[in-house]
Amino acid sequence: MSLSLVDDLADRLGDRQLWLRERDLMLALVVEDSKTIRMILCEYLRKMNIEVVEAANGREALERLKEMSPPDLVLVDWNMPVMSGIDFIRAVRELNIYDPLPLIMVTTNSESEHVGIAMEAGANLYIQKPCTLDTLREKIEQLGLLET
Repeated sequence: MSLSLVDDLADRLGDRQLWLRERDLMLALVVEDSKTIRMILCEYLRKMNIEVVEAANGREALERLKEMSPPDLVLVDWNMPVMSGIDFIRAVRELNIYDPLPLIMVTTNSESEHVGIAMEAGANLYIQKPCTLDTLREKIEQLGLLET
């Protein structure tokens, strides 16, 4: 990633709290290769008054991050073609400007080993599929992004 792109992203993130207050709705990036699951997750987020940008794999999600306003939250699947969710999380965490960005791994992988790998890579929370609207809402509340 070029230095000018990193500088641009850092400028856009700037004072995150001020920026959040100026925006009407929260913004989430949903990274999921299954169109059906992506549609369900996006619908859940919209029911919570959260705007959504979609990506079908990790590489596409990295491109979306470059193009979009900084999101308040990312939901990411583990198993995807082109770039997996775990590789996406590692790539995002390598960019220090995204340190405060909450990343939630949403996956069918339920073994404790997978949870540990995701958290070590930089995920903030872990949700097992299938997930309900209530489960997703609880996780977003845990991050302090929604009022309880």
